Amino acid sequence: MKEFIRLYIDAYRGLSRPAWMLALVMLVNRTGAMVLPFLGIYMTQALNFSIREVGVVLACFGLGAVTGSWLGGWLTDRFGNFWVQTLSLLASVPLFVVTPLFTSVETLAAAIYILSVVTESFRPANSVSVARYARPENITRAFSLNRMAINLGFSVGPAMGGFLASISYHWIFYGNALGAFIAALIFIAFFAKRKGTIRSKSTHNIDETAAPKSPYGDWVFLLFSFFCCIYAICFFQLLSTLPLFYQKAHSLDEKQVGIILGFSGFVVVLFEMLLVHIAERRLSYASSIFWGTALCALSFALLPIPTGYWILYVSIFLLSISEILAMPFMASVAVQRASRRTQGAYMGLNALAFSAAHVFSPFLGTRIADQYGFNTLWWGTTIVLVGVAIGLYVIVRKL
Repeated sequence: MKEFIRLYIDAYRGLSRPAWMLALVMLVNRTGAMVLPFLGIYMTQALNFSIREVGVVLACFGLGAVTGSWLGGWLTDRFGNFWVQTLSLLASVPLFVVTPLFTSVETLAAAIYILSVVTESFRPANSVSVARYARPENITRAFSLNRMAINLGFSVGPAMGGFLASISYHWIFYGNALGAFIAALIFIAFFAKRKGTIRSKSTHNIDETAAPKSPYGDWVFLLFSFFCCIYAICFFQLLSTLPLFYQKAHSLDEKQVGIILGFSGFVVVLFEMLLVHIAERRLSYASSIFWGTALCALSFALLPIPTGYWILYVSIFLLSISEILAMPFMASVAVQRASRRTQGAYMGLNALAFSAAHVFSPFLGTRIADQYGFNTLWWGTTIVLVGVAIGLYVIVRKL
């Protein structure tokens, strides 16, 4: 027990104050993130959209995320991460407030696209901030701290969202707006006059005096990003087809769905820093990402098993551990591959890989579930993830 406590404390040592403040901003912002987990249920229950129409709107969210990720990376390299994050947070507030006014498939899809462009431009700029303020030896743990904050917010947000949705779905949009506004105030107050850490030594072997290399010409990194995208397509069913599966296959209401999604965030908060700290000591980047992807495959393989309610918690637990072992190290690979002058572009491409998954995950998932059933979707996801785990292991070793 003492050894466990010591490892837990060691996992948090050496992290800078700005890294903790970035995590606080993310915590507040994600605590208010109630819209996306319930967007599919909102459209089927309140707007009477079909599953296919839900897939179209969620795919528009993904298209906006792709645009926002590229735009956020481009703007960050030119104007700095502070301004991109500030404008993203502030501009999202009125967009969340007006989105419930759009109730047709076409208008809601357009509104969700614009909202997604604005909110997702935050991600690459925030990733650059994490890399700039972290000490070189703590980059992966700094990303983990930020993700832990995301998931702590995600453990609270859906639970609150489930309660608010049971009153009125409009309240989840207003809650999201409030969270973004408070996060913007905290971010501006702390970071307005700060500069990122200037490292005396590069954390990679790239010549900083040479012309900046574009990630779009780095074929090894492009292949890595492709595999990350496939992993994310499978994983992000957590936000689209999984809530629908809980509702339709297990007859869960909004509150019960919110509790399961909140449990996922709780698991990540409890174990992420500890497991990442242990993985940094005992596993290579390639091994950690491999095992994370393999656990994602196992998580979906459990869903078709005809058992009780408890299997949903086992599955979401394994999915959460997958997230812990895979995603922070994927971000670290992108940071280590980039030069200081191209961090925005590399983190933008890394974010774009995950954002593209927001297009294909709901679009493919809802159609496969609608035409062939949820069990076919889960078995297919499992098979794909096994192949992705092997592919990521090979390509990360090359990187």
